[in-house]
Amino acid sequence: MAFTNRLKTTILLTGDLALFYLSLYLALLLRYQSPVSEKIWSAHQIPFFCIHLLWLFIFYINNLYEIKTFSSLKIIIKRATHALTIMAVLAALIFYLLPGAGIAPKTILFIDIIILAPLLILWRKTFWSLAKKGSKTKTLFFGNSKEVEETVTHLKENAQIGYEPTIVLSGVDKNLPDLIKQYGIQLIVASENIMRSPEGAKMFYEQALPLGVSIMGFPDFYEIIFGKIPLSMVNEIWFLENLREINKKSFEMMKRMFDVTGAALLGLPTLFLIPFAALAIKINSNGPVFYKHERVGKNGKIFKIIKFRSMIKDAEKNGAVWAATKDKRITKVGSILRKTRIDELPQLWNILKGELSFVGPRPERPEFVKTLEEKIPHYSIRHLVKPGASGWAQINYPYGASVEDAIKKLQYDLYYIKNRSVTLDLSIFLKTTMVMLRSAGR
Repeated sequence: MAFTNRLKTTILLTGDLALFYLSLYLALLLRYQSPVSEKIWSAHQIPFFCIHLLWLFIFYINNLYEIKTFSSLKIIIKRATHALTIMAVLAALIFYLLPGAGIAPKTILFIDIIILAPLLILWRKTFWSLAKKGSKTKTLFFGNSKEVEETVTHLKENAQIGYEPTIVLSGVDKNLPDLIKQYGIQLIVASENIMRSPEGAKMFYEQALPLGVSIMGFPDFYEIIFGKIPLSMVNEIWFLENLREINKKSFEMMKRMFDVTGAALLGLPTLFLIPFAALAIKINSNGPVFYKHERVGKNGKIFKIIKFRSMIKDAEKNGAVWAATKDKRITKVGSILRKTRIDELPQLWNILKGELSFVGPRPERPEFVKTLEEKIPHYSIRHLVKPGASGWAQINYPYGASVEDAIKKLQYDLYYIKNRSVTLDLSIFLKTTMVMLRSAGR
């Protein structure tokens, strides 16, 4: 699956890049009303090469290369339109602030965007159609569970991912070779209890491998498809096998350097904003400017997180309560601060102190943690790493305020803990920035 989607992503990206240069060539052709000479083409190469790289980056953080999230053509077009708008604005700003020597980039850029937009939309419509109709990996599932049902349904509704769920078997089947030949099975996905049982291991080894069928454990397959861990289908052995390297010293050192540098750079504009935010908060409602409350950090250590106050004074006089989507305790100014994420900026101090990172599982309050640890298996595992201002769960799951939401978010947190790396952290950081921009624009 990883290879298939990587290939699809490469094709999609290559097509985008080809259209970038095709639209540029056509824009130059229209602008100069004559064949594009080598001199004119060369003069536009460097500025537009930089712009094209920026555009690819904008497409990436808008999830336009995440094939498995292409749930509908409507969503793809919406994402592409949003990205094209940002692309046009940023490119125009760059050309106005840094005008090129000897070329007229502003006019050419305008023509370029007009040509490029419909071409990119048409290309994505074509790609969507081909991805839906393309060949699929015929897959046989072993094991009955709600996660298997969820996966089968999801794959049927998202053919672009490239898997065709063909059969679901509850346990060991002596007719496995016949089923493989009859349905053309290429991949077997088995639950851990079947995979690890002597009968299951023998069946796969003797009856499936000789026929060239690939075999994968269900948790690994589920993780690839959804970017989260199937919580009810993993046990202590799974954690021992997959979380062996908890302290990644080199990674943690690089992460800390990034945190300190980023917090220091963002701290300067934050200092500028503090008087204005403080004045707005004070005018709107009585109470302190900043709000501090306890959170559970790495290894269960308690620390106090700091934010701009966004709720009325004494909002929790009756005890800690999860904030609702349209919480009446939130002030008018607080609503703006939350929407733009400005209320989170004081947490830069927590990052500088080393209590928090830019990326990691979002820290929860001790009162809630106690309840969640009692109700959710393996919940304490998320405290093995430093918490973050944003995380994999935050960019993949909407705001949650219940035990059920906490369970779903924990699945994403466990995925992050297992797969954390510089690349994943950078991806989360950049996509968080895009989420913030979208929220601020609503």
